[in-house]
Amino acid sequence: MQFLNLATYRFVSLDNLVERREQIYAAASRFDVRGTVLISNEGINIFVAGPEQGARDLLSFLREDPLFADLTAKESWTDYQPFRRLLVKIKKEIIAFGLDAIEPAKRTSPKLSPQELREWLDSGKPVRLLDTRNDYEVDLGTFEGAVDLGIQHFRNFPQAIEALPEEAKHEPLVMFCTGGIRCEKAGPMMEQAGFTEVYQLDGGILNYFQQCGNAHYNGDCFVFDQRVAVTPELQPSGAKLCFACQQPLQPKDLLSPLYKIGVSCPSCYRDESQQAERSLKKRQAKIDAFAVSLPGAKPYESRRPMYVAGQFAGLSMIEWLLSMHQRLTREFWLEQLELGRIVYGSHLHSAQTRVDKDRIVKEGERFIQIEPNCVEPSVNANIRLLYEDAAIIAIHKPSGLPSHASGRFCRNTLDYILGQVYAPEKLHLAHRLDAATSGIMILSRRHKYAGPLQQQFANGTVQKVYIAQVHGHPLEDNFDCNEPIAATTSERGTRAVDPAGLAATTNFSVIERLADGTTLLEVTPQTGRTHQIRVHLAHLGHPIVGDQAYGHATDATNVDMHADKSSEEHPTQRPSLLRLHAWKLSIVHPTTKQPIDFVADDPDWYVASGRNGERVHEASSRP
Repeated sequence: MQFLNLATYRFVSLDNLVERREQIYAAASRFDVRGTVLISNEGINIFVAGPEQGARDLLSFLREDPLFADLTAKESWTDYQPFRRLLVKIKKEIIAFGLDAIEPAKRTSPKLSPQELREWLDSGKPVRLLDTRNDYEVDLGTFEGAVDLGIQHFRNFPQAIEALPEEAKHEPLVMFCTGGIRCEKAGPMMEQAGFTEVYQLDGGILNYFQQCGNAHYNGDCFVFDQRVAVTPELQPSGAKLCFACQQPLQPKDLLSPLYKIGVSCPSCYRDESQQAERSLKKRQAKIDAFAVSLPGAKPYESRRPMYVAGQFAGLSMIEWLLSMHQRLTREFWLEQLELGRIVYGSHLHSAQTRVDKDRIVKEGERFIQIEPNCVEPSVNANIRLLYEDAAIIAIHKPSGLPSHASGRFCRNTLDYILGQVYAPEKLHLAHRLDAATSGIMILSRRHKYAGPLQQQFANGTVQKVYIAQVHGHPLEDNFDCNEPIAATTSERGTRAVDPAGLAATTNFSVIERLADGTTLLEVTPQTGRTHQIRVHLAHLGHPIVGDQAYGHATDATNVDMHADKSSEEHPTQRPSLLRLHAWKLSIVHPTTKQPIDFVADDPDWYVASGRNGERVHEASSRP
C-alpha cells in the first residue's frame, strides 16, 4: 500500500480556532490520515500522510473554506505510514519565531521559483544562498556554497544574521528551508535588518527536489516524520534519528560502536570523564544560581534547635542558656523568654510550648530558639564544585563562608546552600573548616557513607596540606610544633596551647620568604584539633596574616570579614582576609576503598604573591 505525504501551509488570519481544530481532527480521522496540523491566529501548517484518496479528500475538505480555496501541497510517496498518530494543535505561531512585528499574511519577500534558482546557479550569477534551518537539518544536506548559520532553533535566527558580513546586505540573497514556511518570516525580518535584495525559494527544498532534482544540492533533506530525511527523488533516504539526542543518523553512524539504540550516537556519546565533566558543570550552574542572591539576605523566621547535654541536666532554663552561650547576657535571655522566642517542641515547625525561666531542663530535651525577621550578614558564596559521584562531593569553600549554622548564620552557610541545591538528598559534612579558611571540603551524599568518612578525619588518617602566609621569617626551612591544645574554647571562642590539653602536631615547610616581611608556608597537620594551625603558628610567633583572633594587633583592627560595607558590593568579589588555605586532601573513597586525591585552586592572595602554579621551593619537601 502506498501512502501520499502532503506538506503545505498558509499564512492567513484565522479565528474560531477550537472549532477549526475539532473539524479538522474529525475529517482527518474519517479519511484515515495521520500527522501534524498546527493552527493559530496567523494560519495553518500541515505535515500529514494517508491513503491517496484519504489524503486528497482531506485537502479537498480544507479547500471548502474560502481562506484555503487555492491551497496546494507538496507531494511525496512512501510504502509505509510515516506518522504514528494524528495531532491537531492550537499554537501561538505555526512556526515559532518570537517577533510579533513580522506578519507573513500581509507581506513576504519575493519568491524565486526552483527553475529560476537553478538558472541563476547554472549561469554562475553572483548570489548568496542562506540556509535558515537548524544545524542538525543542514548536516544531512544543503545547497553547494550555502551559508550555514549554525542555529539550533529558529528563534536564534535574528541574532545569527548579525554575524553576516556587511556586504551581504547589498547582494542578491536567496534563503531556503524545508518547505518554505520559515522563509515567509525570515525574509521580512532580514529586510527590516537592512538587507536590500532578499528572495525566498518558493516551496523550499522539497519543491526544488520535485522540480529540479539534485542540481547544485548535496545530500538529502530532513523532514519531520519517521522518514527522517528524503532524497532528491523524494524517497526515504534510510537515515534514522538518535532517540537520545534527536540527531539525524546516516548509515555510517549506525555502524559506529558509539551508536547504541536509545542510549547514544556519535554526536551525543560521552565517555565517563566527559559525562562527569558535563554533570559537574550543570551542578555548578545550579549552585551559582542559588547562591548569588544569598539565601539569608531576605528576612525570614529563623528556628534553631538547641539540645540539653547531660552535664547541664538539672539546671534552670535561664542557667542552662547562660551556660550554653556565655557571651550573651542574662538580660538578653530573659527578654527572649518573655517574648516567647524560646519554646519547647519536637518539630521545628509544629506548635510549640513557651517555657519559663525557672523550668528545670532534662538531658536530651529539645528547645527551639525563634528569631523573627532574621537577616544574615553577607558572605562570600563563591562555592566551586571540584568532584561529584554517587557517594561523595568535593568542593572549594571560599574564605568568609561558614561551614554550618552557628552564631549569626543559618542560611548563608555552605551546608544550607548545598543542601538546597542537592535536595531532597541529605548531605553530611565529613569535616569542618573555619569560616575564614578557604579550600577543600568533603561531603557525603548518603548517611551510610557519612560515618566512615567522618571516622577517617577523627582517626587522623586523612592526609591534609595547607598553605599559609604568616608574619615574620622563620629561621628554619622545615620545623614542627608539638604543643598540646586546650580541649575547650575561651569566652572569646579561641583556644590556646595548654600543657594539659589534647596532643597536637603540625609540620611546616617554607615556600618563600617575601620582601614584605611575611612568609609563605606549606603546612601539614598530623592531628585535627580545633584552630590547630592558627594556635600553633601564633605560639611560634608567626601568626597567620589576617587572623583577627590569634594574629597581630593590625590584623585585629581589620574590617570584620562578614561586614557588609556596601549593599551594592557583590559578596563573591571580596578578597579573603585570613591567609590560610586547605590546598590538598587525600581520603579513602567509601565505596571503592581506594585513595582519592583532591587539589584546590590557589587562593587570590597566593596568586597575588606571584607564587601560583607549580610549587617549587628551596626547602626540602617532607616525605
